[in-house]
Amino acid sequence: MANPSLFLASKSPRRRLLLEQIGIRFEVIDIDLDEARRPGEAPDSYVLRLALEKARAGRARVESPHCPPVLAADTAVVVGNRILGKPSDRQDAAAMLRLLSGRTHQVLSGIALVGKHEYERQALSVSEVRFRTVSAQEADAYWESGEPCDKAGGYAIQGRGALFVADLRGSYSGVMGLPLFETARLLAAAGIDCLAPPRRTAKFEVARA
Repeated sequence: MANPSLFLASKSPRRRLLLEQIGIRFEVIDIDLDEARRPGEAPDSYVLRLALEKARAGRARVESPHCPPVLAADTAVVVGNRILGKPSDRQDAAAMLRLLSGRTHQVLSGIALVGKHEYERQALSVSEVRFRTVSAQEADAYWESGEPCDKAGGYAIQGRGALFVADLRGSYSGVMGLPLFETARLLAAAGIDCLAPPRRTAKFEVARA
């Protein structure tokens, strides 16, 4: 893209769709980081740290010091102090749904924006999601749909996983992976207006990983 307003340091197709939804012109930077949780690290600190590390890693790959800022995010499904990652197999996915069934859990989405001159800003979205009771047969059928395989917590609220959601308090887009309210506020503070017409800017090169 010749005139992006933003770089997105993410492989998530859902985050790309959400940025497109609010009319942001962006270019994707693929990055790989160690996403292991540190001992004793609180879930909110974890998602904020990873979002910032991703944004910094993306910024380091852009070969011009005058490039647009880099946005990154990290999302975690949390039950108590336990973070549910992506299920490793059918049994793992079923165990996650049993844990979520009939109770309320949190979805935390940390976002970070890193720009030139050491500009760094962060925000956190906290949502509460209540599941209805999910039967073993439903959990098995959901796995067969293929949807939970690569989703944190083993479900996708924007897909068939919405069938299990009895109540949501917070950010729908945050549960998807990129809270648009907080994102728009970070972008506005950096001079990027989601409602403004696109401006022509220079083309920037991204270094290969």
